[in-house]
Amino acid sequence: MLPHLGGELCDPTCMRIALDAMGGDLGLEVTIGGAADFVKTNETAVLLVGDPHKISPLVRQHDTDRLIIVPATETIGMDDHPVQAVRQKVDSSVVVGTKLVRDGEADAFVSAGNTGATMTSALLHMGRIPGIERPAIACPVPVKKGEAILLDVGANADCRPQHLLQFAGMGCAYMQEVRGVVNPTIGLLNIGTEVSKGNDLTTKTYKLLKESGWNFVGNIEGREVFSGQANVMVCDGFVGNVVLKVAEGLASMIFDTMKTEYASSRVAKVGGLLSRPVFQRVRRRLDYTEYGGAPLLGVNGVVIIGHGSSDAIAIRNALSVAQDAVQASLTDRIASIAVRLGGEES
Repeated sequence: MLPHLGGELCDPTCMRIALDAMGGDLGLEVTIGGAADFVKTNETAVLLVGDPHKISPLVRQHDTDRLIIVPATETIGMDDHPVQAVRQKVDSSVVVGTKLVRDGEADAFVSAGNTGATMTSALLHMGRIPGIERPAIACPVPVKKGEAILLDVGANADCRPQHLLQFAGMGCAYMQEVRGVVNPTIGLLNIGTEVSKGNDLTTKTYKLLKESGWNFVGNIEGREVFSGQANVMVCDGFVGNVVLKVAEGLASMIFDTMKTEYASSRVAKVGGLLSRPVFQRVRRRLDYTEYGGAPLLGVNGVVIIGHGSSDAIAIRNALSVAQDAVQASLTDRIASIAVRLGGEES
């Protein structure tokens, strides 16, 4: 039975998403505020996992019966070692949240806390989908046209060709079932477009993707990541994480430079005021908060990993991503792909 505070749900059959209330850099007010905004627009309940003494006063500020508190007495910090923390802090919000999904008390789990701990706890308590050898973090990326994800962006530094093939299959399932992209295109992130380019991993993966029967468009160079050429871009977690961090740093540098240049002279300030609407639209397109979170694909349940600096908008959108994945039966879809690919059993 689910231990909770804050009253019974008016509809016990509604979807429940567990949220790591103690995760994220901006504090409880932001996390709970995002959850409150989310439940106001739909019938899904949010299970706020964390310290009830800190959460309760904030929940009472919102007139809703769909914010339910699930007690957790410990917190895993951003600097904690993921594996040690998950094993030692058994009553942490991350561990309790993943157990809620495992036990069927929640349909999904969302956390903007320690990414390594979230992944470790999901693997330990929820397990892998049978046939999936490695989970992968699929990060949405802004593109010129359409939608795209890059995976893996940090779950697996070392991979084999079969792993990347499975990443591609899981990415296709996500884009098709959750994002509504028909026949998603797949690209292999590489150092050149030629078939012979790359290392042993990419050349062998290229062959597997070519023979997969999916909509494989070939190698994708780094400069094409944001072109929209592929809906699903595949790489190992080491490469993917570097690409992600470089992109974040470059975007930040560009916007900071523009601000400095706009303030450099009176003429530049006038030009800045005139171009402000365009500047704001571009910023929104590149803002991670608009994407909500990155799904951890391959674990036996829906898990969404949010950015550590997630604000209320990002939390709300991460909950929405989780809701869409549950409604699309994403886990079942990936399981059917795993059977086809013939991966090792969990």
